[in-house]
Amino acid sequence: MKAVTDSVTKNRQSIDGLRAMVARAFGDAQVPEGEDWVEELGHGWFNVAYRIRLRDGRSVVLKIAPPADVEVMTYERNMMRTEVHALTMVRERTSVPVPAVLFYDESHELCDADYFFMEFVDADNLGIIKDRLSPEVYGTYQEALGAANHALNQIKGDHFGPLLDDTASGATWRQVFTGIVEDVLRDGERRNVDIGWDYDVIRRLVAEHADCLDEVTEPAFVEWDLWDSNVMVRDGALVSIIDHERALYGDPIMEAGFVATETDGMSSDVESFIRGYGSEPFTPVERTRRRLYNLHLLLIMVIETVYRGHTDSSQYDFARPRLAQIMETFGHRR
Repeated sequence: MKAVTDSVTKNRQSIDGLRAMVARAFGDAQVPEGEDWVEELGHGWFNVAYRIRLRDGRSVVLKIAPPADVEVMTYERNMMRTEVHALTMVRERTSVPVPAVLFYDESHELCDADYFFMEFVDADNLGIIKDRLSPEVYGTYQEALGAANHALNQIKGDHFGPLLDDTASGATWRQVFTGIVEDVLRDGERRNVDIGWDYDVIRRLVAEHADCLDEVTEPAFVEWDLWDSNVMVRDGALVSIIDHERALYGDPIMEAGFVATETDGMSSDVESFIRGYGSEPFTPVERTRRRLYNLHLLLIMVIETVYRGHTDSSQYDFARPRLAQIMETFGHRR
């Protein structure tokens, strides 16, 4: 079995538990026998995922949400419902390749959390193989990713915010996004996370620049978490996009592919992504929005390390100086 990343949010199940889930989804005749039919897929940090070989030889992927008693960040609650909904929506309304959902169980009868089965994608994870690729091949993948991301953003919603929560229907993007940032700040304060800044300094900064958000008037489907590690490729082509649990209705320039336009070290080929996306250079107001989105992202990257119980400080050490960098673009220096 391959090495796996670890987090307190990974809801690993016993072999008997996995067999019970397979039986519920596919019937007793598909329950595997013997050994070597299950492998934990280790590249993700939040949900546990298993590749399972059914008795007929077909491979599927099982994803299980975090344990009920593990505290997650506010925006991470009920994310599996979002992912299942997003996968269905993308398949129905775009030609962007994503895995089909095969079975979804939110009853919590077999384990204490939601889980679902989806198609197994027989391809390489771009985040794992990128360092072995030539710049030309990597650029080709990034250009394809930009085009796919643009297609996703053509899905329009009737409200800003979480896909399945229209309680803020009628609210502006300014109201929704500043509320999203406030949730992150409260999460950090609740666990006393050292972000390197007074939390109220961040609040004042966001309030001072929030008027730039008023340009966004049409809710668009935003994947938001579309990093290389969520892209499956093979033979020079984009095969599938995975991990849609953080999707929301918002501003397309919030997408991960644009992060490197305002923060160093977040992508190695943002130019190819932008070329595939077809984006024009950002206006000054759009650049301010993108810096706010980077601020939000880097706050999450710092604060989530505590919620996930990371013993390896590499993510925290990576995000803290970049948080300082983005603060400096707003005129705040330590």
